[in-house]
Amino acid sequence: MHLDISRSQFVRWRAAIFAIFAACGIGFATWASRVPAIKEALDISKTEIGLLLVTSGVASIIGLSVSSVVMLRFGAKRSMLGLLLLAAVGIVLIGVGADVFHSFPIVIGGLVLFGFGNGCCDVVMNVEGAAVETHGGKTVLPMMHGFFSLGTFVGAGLGAVAEAVHLPVSIHTAAIGVVIVVVAFVAVANIPTGTDAEAADDVGERQPFRQRLKVALSAWTEPRTYGLGLVMLGMSFAEGGANDWLALGVVEGHDGSTSLGAIGLAVFAASMTFARMVGGPIVDRFGRVASLRVLAAMAVAGLLLFVFAPNLPLVFLGIVLWGLGASLGFPLGMSAAADDPAHAASRVSAASTIGYVAFLAGPPMLGFVADHIGLLPTLLIVAALALMSGFATPAARPLPGSEQARIEARSRERANAR
Repeated sequence: MHLDISRSQFVRWRAAIFAIFAACGIGFATWASRVPAIKEALDISKTEIGLLLVTSGVASIIGLSVSSVVMLRFGAKRSMLGLLLLAAVGIVLIGVGADVFHSFPIVIGGLVLFGFGNGCCDVVMNVEGAAVETHGGKTVLPMMHGFFSLGTFVGAGLGAVAEAVHLPVSIHTAAIGVVIVVVAFVAVANIPTGTDAEAADDVGERQPFRQRLKVALSAWTEPRTYGLGLVMLGMSFAEGGANDWLALGVVEGHDGSTSLGAIGLAVFAASMTFARMVGGPIVDRFGRVASLRVLAAMAVAGLLLFVFAPNLPLVFLGIVLWGLGASLGFPLGMSAAADDPAHAASRVSAASTIGYVAFLAGPPMLGFVADHIGLLPTLLIVAALALMSGFATPAARPLPGSEQARIEARSRERANAR
């Protein structure tokens, strides 16, 4: 569907989605960065902290799973506004439950609201981001995911400052909640009416609920969904594995100091963020499938180098390759799932659910394997999954007639003209 908007309206629309991605990243990092303070305020054990983490993860996965139904019922704009407000209420409840009431159940309740809102909004904002791509004729979802990474960086930094000055969790989370609310209203106000994503929603809204549910679940019957799921699963495992085990791998596997372990994780995050910020034009130039294959090869090479490198400089080179390689699998999988705007919500929901389950549940399971064979050999499992992701990349080939197919065709024509 063609959207008749001015250049300034398009720029505001694109900036609004960037802001929503960043706000979600800030919210996620805010709660994660204050876990030690929450543990102390509630006086709970590591097992109970684990329960909090599992609750947040499960709520996020439920949000991902029902996002297509939510979007088909309420439309993209209203969905994003409502879900961001829900996440803001959740993050405030986390702080109030920890500091004011010292109540484990209230914190759990806050995590349920925050996890569901953030997870569900993740799909909707990716569908809307794909609509921005379609209208603008350029790949921008990787950069949008880069803004999420920047948001997590800012959120973690603010969390570190809050910890250093002993700012109560309730005040910290309340301030971030206000930021999310402001971003929600301002950003949604700048999303034009009649976007591709929203137009598809309007059709679904006029249908009976049973028909909307059938549409929402239809993606799970399509082989392409599972191919994209494999692409996203391998790269999500590579990203989540680094978040959970890279620093420890530097320390215990390569005899580095704890500070070097932290630096290694920072290098990985910086590599991913850089690739996401600059990757869009590269994808448009060389195509989605070719880009994903090269990135998967880089991730595998980086992981193998990290595992087998004889010295720390090569270990850090492996970290850079690992981060670059894992950077675009998830956003490009989202973009591919949204090639057809009429089915974008259900397909993005299904494919992202596979990827997020791998991201949230997979890496912790590596710990059980590592207890038996060691951490570095266990990371070879991650390398194998990244390799699998590379073999599954044909699923990301643009659908005939999609905007991405036209972008890649124009790129090939320009290359041949040279």
